[in-house]
Amino acid sequence: MMLGVAAPAVLRSAHAQGATIKIGQVVPITGPAAEAGKYAMAGAKIALETINKNGGILGKQVEIITEDDQTTNPGAVLAFSKLATNAEIVGFIASIRSTQMHAMAPDILKTAKPTMFGGTDPTLTKLDNPWLFRCRPNDTYSGKVIAEFGVKELGLKKWGIVHSTDAFGTNGMKALDESLKALGITPVVIQGYANQSQDFTPVVLALKQAGIDILSSYFTFEGDLGIFARQLRQLGVNAPWVGSPSIVNTSAIKLAGPALNDTYGVADYAEDSSPEAKAFATTYRALMKVAPDNQSSWTFDAMNLLATAINKAGKTDPAAIREAMLSIKGYKGAEGEYNFDKNGDGLHGYNVVKNVKGSIEFAKHIEFPS
Repeated sequence: MMLGVAAPAVLRSAHAQGATIKIGQVVPITGPAAEAGKYAMAGAKIALETINKNGGILGKQVEIITEDDQTTNPGAVLAFSKLATNAEIVGFIASIRSTQMHAMAPDILKTAKPTMFGGTDPTLTKLDNPWLFRCRPNDTYSGKVIAEFGVKELGLKKWGIVHSTDAFGTNGMKALDESLKALGITPVVIQGYANQSQDFTPVVLALKQAGIDILSSYFTFEGDLGIFARQLRQLGVNAPWVGSPSIVNTSAIKLAGPALNDTYGVADYAEDSSPEAKAFATTYRALMKVAPDNQSSWTFDAMNLLATAINKAGKTDPAAIREAMLSIKGYKGAEGEYNFDKNGDGLHGYNVVKNVKGSIEFAKHIEFPS
């Protein structure tokens, strides 16, 4: 069955009360991240269709109920609150945006049901919120991988860091700064910017004046990254660039075009990193006609992990699902091998990839002890 991922109504089919297992999904249907939201819905729906073909969860078919976060923090809070009023929803797939996760976290704690998320701010699983389960590696790991690759593999030492000033960008920058200092490197310039900026000229000029020989970045929105990349190249900064996962997202590559050629990224999802990642890519590309990225891979894993935990628990009791989720070890998903720790972090490493004329090529995987 082909998916109408651009039409959220496909995910809202009517069913008799109690006839299905219901999962709520907070996703950007409108706003600057709407294209990424389309990919996120597709990833979850691909998993859903396979789950249902294989008998569903606890012998029932599964449906996903979506709400639009409008690509804003208030929109995300409203979307989650709407879903939370539906008592039949047994678990949630929330946001890839750390800033939105911080905004929703108090309501997630109050609702007290398992919530899968993709935001990489390390502090999110240290909020004493037992209902949060991360389906991507956190930025403690991305900072270490970026630093090690840039210093040890590329041999570069005059670092410039550009980051969004939200929770994701700020904490990502701090993680990278700490990792660099552990290797004896102090960045020569660190520049923050406000999300959805239109002019990055002052940031680029600061990098140029500092004489950087390597750039790293933590961009929250792919649109910002696209504008920055073009302005960076226009102003003559051509230093090697190793970015956080947004640098290799499909939307960013479309927006930036050749400005991102020959850049590196840490990527939680890389098509050639495992047989499971490759299998997901084959199914996804046939459906969406574009290469998959982490916008879709983490929601694919999130849906499958929820199904695995609920079936393992044998019931939809939130506490039982939570315990079953924490017990998941060695689960091979599209993003990697999940071994949940006590904080709810499932993944503990990153892939390094390179943009070769718009095609993302896998370089290596670096794993850390959980």
